[in-house]
Amino acid sequence: MSVGLRSAAKAALFWMATIAVCPALLSYRLRSLVLGRDRALEGSSQVLSLVPGVLGQFVRRAFYVRVLAACHPSVTIEFGVLFSQAGARIGENVYIGPHCHLGLVTLEDEVLLGPAVQIPSGSQTHGTADPDVPIREQGGRRTRVTIGAGSWVGGATVIMADVGCGTVVGAGSVVTRPLPDRVVAVGSPARVVRSRDAAAESR
Repeated sequence: MSVGLRSAAKAALFWMATIAVCPALLSYRLRSLVLGRDRALEGSSQVLSLVPGVLGQFVRRAFYVRVLAACHPSVTIEFGVLFSQAGARIGENVYIGPHCHLGLVTLEDEVLLGPAVQIPSGSQTHGTADPDVPIREQGGRRTRVTIGAGSWVGGATVIMADVGCGTVVGAGSVVTRPLPDRVVAVGSPARVVRSRDAAAESR
């Protein structure tokens, strides 16, 4: 199939998915009037996350393009992905692997997330200052977490701070402090182990 035919087929599938997702969009709009956008999004996200295969990718794309603060039509969102914050922003050619959980995030262009990556809305979503008050009753604070353009995040990683552009985060890492551009970081808590620029220069 030529590039032109492939592009036309993808465009047609996108609009078909948009029609198919209209009931979900209507349900979301109505529930958001009562529950608020974020609570309504959680329910819609749980339902849409269960649609398998290529159909699921197109349906989720058609929905999130119209619901999130920003979502480029080229995004790929795999099975089991959950969003909890309507303020999330997703850039061009982003790939979100299966079973990721995303809060108040910005995924810049060309970001790749492996499976089961968790990016909550910063590190202060639950208050813990008063040991005499149940944590669920202590107010938290949501902050936006940004993953820089061209970064690759390995599977089962937890990210609570910004990640620089072109940075690689090893699978299973826990990012608690901001990471600079173009480095490789691994571990819990994640630490920089080398510069990607230095590795390129040594070849």
